[in-house]
Amino acid sequence: MTAGSDSVLELLPMVFAAPKEALARAEQVLADDPSPLHASVAHQVIGMWQRDFGDLRIALRHLRRARDLAARAGSADREADVLGTLGVALVHAGSTRQGLEAFERGVARGTGLTRARVLYRRAYVWWVLGRHREALEDVRRAIPVLRQADDVIWTARALTLRATVHLALGAVERAEADFTAAEALWDTTGQEHDKADAVESRGLAAFRSGDVPAALRLLDEAEERYAKLGTPTFMLNIRRCEVLMAAGLAPEALAEADTAIGVLDGIGGQSTRKAELLLAAARAARLAGDPQTAIARADLAVRLFAAQRRTWWETHARLVLIEARVAAGRGSGRLVADAAAVADRLAAFEAPAAPEASLLAGRIALELGWRTDAERHLTVAARSRHSGPPLARLTGWAAQALRAQAAGSGRRMLEACRRGLDVLDDHRMTLGASELRARATAQGAELAALAQQASLLSGGPRQLLVWSERWRSTVLSAPPTRPPADPTLQRALTAYREIAARAEAARMEARPVPALEREQRRLEREIRSRTLHIRGDAPGGGASFDPARLLERLGEVRLVELVVLDGRVHVLLCGHGRVRRYEAGRLADAVVEAEHVQAGLRRLAHPGAEGRLPVVEAAGRRLEELLLGPAAAHLGSGPVVVVPPGRLHRVPWALLPSLRERVLSVSPSASSWLRARETEPPPGGRHVLVRGPGLATGGAEVPELADRYGKSTVLEHDDARVPRVLEELDGAALAHIAAHGTFRADSPLFSSLRMADGPLIVHDFERLDRSPYRIILSSCDTARLASVGADELLGLVTALLPLGTAGVVASSAPVNDAAVVPLMVALHKGLSVGLSLAEALRDARGALPGDAVHQATGWAFSAFGAA
Repeated sequence: MTAGSDSVLELLPMVFAAPKEALARAEQVLADDPSPLHASVAHQVIGMWQRDFGDLRIALRHLRRARDLAARAGSADREADVLGTLGVALVHAGSTRQGLEAFERGVARGTGLTRARVLYRRAYVWWVLGRHREALEDVRRAIPVLRQADDVIWTARALTLRATVHLALGAVERAEADFTAAEALWDTTGQEHDKADAVESRGLAAFRSGDVPAALRLLDEAEERYAKLGTPTFMLNIRRCEVLMAAGLAPEALAEADTAIGVLDGIGGQSTRKAELLLAAARAARLAGDPQTAIARADLAVRLFAAQRRTWWETHARLVLIEARVAAGRGSGRLVADAAAVADRLAAFEAPAAPEASLLAGRIALELGWRTDAERHLTVAARSRHSGPPLARLTGWAAQALRAQAAGSGRRMLEACRRGLDVLDDHRMTLGASELRARATAQGAELAALAQQASLLSGGPRQLLVWSERWRSTVLSAPPTRPPADPTLQRALTAYREIAARAEAARMEARPVPALEREQRRLEREIRSRTLHIRGDAPGGGASFDPARLLERLGEVRLVELVVLDGRVHVLLCGHGRVRRYEAGRLADAVVEAEHVQAGLRRLAHPGAEGRLPVVEAAGRRLEELLLGPAAAHLGSGPVVVVPPGRLHRVPWALLPSLRERVLSVSPSASSWLRARETEPPPGGRHVLVRGPGLATGGAEVPELADRYGKSTVLEHDDARVPRVLEELDGAALAHIAAHGTFRADSPLFSSLRMADGPLIVHDFERLDRSPYRIILSSCDTARLASVGADELLGLVTALLPLGTAGVVASSAPVNDAAVVPLMVALHKGLSVGLSLAEALRDARGALPGDAVHQATGWAFSAFGAA
């Protein structure tokens, strides 16, 4: 072959080294009236580019032309090579039979190295089709030939493919070995797209081994590499969706899948990838609580996979379709049979999802009362509880718990629930980001509910308290892992603050802000992404909950823990050495009433709404009936701690008649109250007072408080900048922050307090070595939290509690700035004479004027913790 031929052939590997350059050079070759051989190569290059990064219809035209030109050139190996490329494109287009026929001809026409490359491509297609044993056989035949020819690029591709097939079969260790060998080879090449693919594949391997932070980090790195090459990333989208779902971020996975489908449709891309994205979207919609969307996406995926002759994939899509139909309330005997058939097919494929299908079949059978069928299916599913990644073992323990429940063995069921939650606890603590820890608890919600239900029926109030605490506010059981010294993250936080401040100033001056808002959203994504990469360093899920210790530490305090079972509120009243249970109202009714109260408080924050006061007070009485029921008459006369479920975190508890005149505090869990009670104040007793910009009163309480405390540190004007504020807050005994608060329901860790240089966000607080022992947040909505996971809360207050803060005062509703000033002054008066936050807040409410605005302001603030 001539030197000119060699230079044209070099375009083939360039497609995955410098894709755009390869495309341009191939088009130039065709413009220069090439020979049939050179034209065949050029058309193949364009076809490969269009196949993987563009329009499949265009790709097929070029590849068929390349095949015909290769035949005209009389080169059997050239024709075989093109047939391998064409076979891949045909399968991706959904023409599976034609694609496999092209491979048969290619294997027959090719010799030596060329034949090995065709076998590799067919192995890839077998993987796409879900025929993993055939894939392993072809790649087994290809690798020795590729190695003998010292073909580094194709050997690395073959090893990467073999590793990916091993992952599909659950053989993580074998996959890791092949990925490591492939990575060493890629490092010696300039194949930038292949290198990005290798990083992406390592991300999948990390996920399969249970390391979610590493998976997210590697997938983000792969995306950056692809972005530099300007190539689409549909396989990456699919894999990231899988990781996001496992991390409890199903709505984000659904959005990513739907967006990718739109892009793929827009360029006329691969039908195979569309089917896989539809499957990812279906799973995400089901996990996000949208069964109808899940049914629609899964049904379309099933039909596409069937048309593509991809039985392995079709079976997985049928599993999601059945799960979605059950979630939509369509359980039936037919679905039991369907789920069992899916489980059998998945087991035959050696698919890791087989236990999930068996669990589904068993669960439906149990609901129908088919005990024999349920036992058979659950026994199969339970076998996965002792091996595999954490979520697979969790599936096994859930099956074991349901088996025990069906057999009437409460002891065995509780043991299975405990073991399953232990598995999830260990997994959760590998996650460094508090958001991921919180969201991961959703995976254990069923086990926690089963254990609580069993405790309600036969275990007594104390056991119900133990299981309520077992999976409540676990994100507070250990501090989040502090972000490493990451200059990129620090720069992103600084840039975010600057852009957010500029956007706020532009809005106030009625200037356009879309460009600033886009940059702000981009920086938010970068900050969140880098935070989610942090791996947990805590050794376990924290100390177990001991009711006896709680009762001993309560003394004269009564702790009221609200537990929701089957939609009804149960009140666990703890104190005087006992735990008693009372049944109250329905949670749904209480949530509606709490929203009415919030609306009333918003109105009362403005003068002229006095007529709403009796309405709000009446709603408070109804809330008491729904949330406390008969327990309200047994609270005694001492202090009360309320531990509500996540959905009730916005209730203004001081509005309830039986709590209105009490020393009252709120805690996310009894365990977190105990930790706060036993937290020692820092030495030195430093007081920090912060006044942010833009308050209607200018933070008028701060100068008066500065006079009261004498040697306090006052940060205002340009001194109230985030770096300086964080420096002074770290390890302070008391901090008072008068600054506008903004709650972000869409992204609670970007909830903020406005400082002179921009927002102070939750991610900033998480960088503190120790947050202030006591902290008072005197502006609107600073106690608003997002309920996520099983029963977790994310926001400013819950960010502070695990970092050393023993007590917080904050508001759960909009407040009148002017009315806040006397409340805060009175609150600090109590603190200065040695009262706790809860005692001082009770007395401060009593010292306010009796008008509606001041009363509403007092009710809006709560004391959290035990300081």
